[in-house]
Amino acid sequence: MKDETMGQEDAVQDAEACAEALESLDQIALAEITFDDSSVDVQDEPEIEAQSDDQDADDVEPAKDEAGHEDTESEAGNQLESDTGEETVLLDSLPAEDSLTRELPGLGSAPAVDETIAMGDIPLPSVPSAREAEVRHRKMSPKRRNLMVAGVVAVALVAGGAGYAAWNGYQQEQAAAVAANAHTMMSVQIGVHAAGLDCSAGSKIPVQVSGQDSDGSSVSETLYVDEHGRGIKLLPGDYTLSIAASPIASDGTVYTVPTTKAQVTIKSDGQDLSSQAAFKLKVPSADTVTDDQIDAAAKYAEEGGASSAATAKVLQQAATARRDAAVNAVSAQKAQAARDADARHKATDLYQLDIPVEWYGKVETWQNGSTLCIYLAGDTNTPIVTLVAVREGESFTPDEGDTVLGAANLGNGYTVYASGPVYPYVVPQTINGRTQNPVSTYPMDTAIELVELTTGNRYTYSQIKNVLVGKEGKADAATKLETDYLAQILMPSIKAQD
Repeated sequence: MKDETMGQEDAVQDAEACAEALESLDQIALAEITFDDSSVDVQDEPEIEAQSDDQDADDVEPAKDEAGHEDTESEAGNQLESDTGEETVLLDSLPAEDSLTRELPGLGSAPAVDETIAMGDIPLPSVPSAREAEVRHRKMSPKRRNLMVAGVVAVALVAGGAGYAAWNGYQQEQAAAVAANAHTMMSVQIGVHAAGLDCSAGSKIPVQVSGQDSDGSSVSETLYVDEHGRGIKLLPGDYTLSIAASPIASDGTVYTVPTTKAQVTIKSDGQDLSSQAAFKLKVPSADTVTDDQIDAAAKYAEEGGASSAATAKVLQQAATARRDAAVNAVSAQKAQAARDADARHKATDLYQLDIPVEWYGKVETWQNGSTLCIYLAGDTNTPIVTLVAVREGESFTPDEGDTVLGAANLGNGYTVYASGPVYPYVVPQTINGRTQNPVSTYPMDTAIELVELTTGNRYTYSQIKNVLVGKEGKADAATKLETDYLAQILMPSIKAQD
């Protein structure tokens, strides 16, 4: 503990020694370098006192010194008056007899000390040796040591205070930047897809925004984006986005509004949120669009989605017209389908059936009692299939050259048999002239159509001729092609008459 105290005292003494050295340098600079009349008087005071003390010893010598001193003052005064305004007198410009060399008071006959000081000979304070510094340090009073320590601490505090001020300033700048961003509107982009939508000609997409901004304020508003998802500006914060209503395209298209919602956090300007908030607006069948959907789309178009209320009105009219046209078209199609169904529906006294849609318009019919023949349109000599009702227990024999292609039990004691030529076999053979007893000869267009009708366009004429049946003819393979198809499109429609 004693060593520690002595160490602190040593540090204080060292610091005080440096301070004294600096103080000595200041005193030399102020008291000894520059002289005027007042400085000369001050230096002469010790000399006068010394002369007074030695008055009894030598009455003549002091008088001589005094007279010399007066002469020196007179000469110095004359010199000052003759100089051009200079008041500082350099020591080396004085006469030799007027130098500052004198006996030191109280030393008697001791050798005189030459105190002559020239400008170039000013002694600088010497740095004490380690031993001297240690001795001086130990002699230093505790009060002075404490003052020195306090000075060092004060310097440290000033330096630390400056660093803290700089850091605090930086922190304040950062806080100000964050605060400024928190109150700056940020532009963000979301993902939208609406086929055919051009917002420059139609209306924009209304987006419902709700949530809380960085100030803690609640947000609930409708913003509008274009077909690229641009147009939203909000303060930083957390929000929920959803599509409020459909936009209206320039042709009157109204879209199905998705029910999805997206949670997003806005942090910076230009932020791309398309991966977090993506909405797909599908195009429904125009005839299914309701008045409510059109009215909602028009409302948002007028409130901000369109360039003006007049433009919103035009778009609403276009949407209504498009929907009405689609409804009318669908109605017309249904009416035509009903007429076609009626035309395809055939009936005899025992059974009824529907001509296959695939055959409709390409075939015609004739009937006689319970017999119904379906033939190629415009050619009664080219039957495709003939239907005959046979009582249970009776046999059925098709016409010459025909093959039984299927049968349907009516459940009322009758069975309807379907028979006709196997065109996938007969036609290729007839064209090649390989059949001994062809039913008839056919132009190529007719041959192709017959094959397609009896196979449902599942195979082309070339495939049947060259692959499935072949030039030599494969009756069983060809028959199966036709019977399979008729079993799908014709036979299931044969029902007993009500």
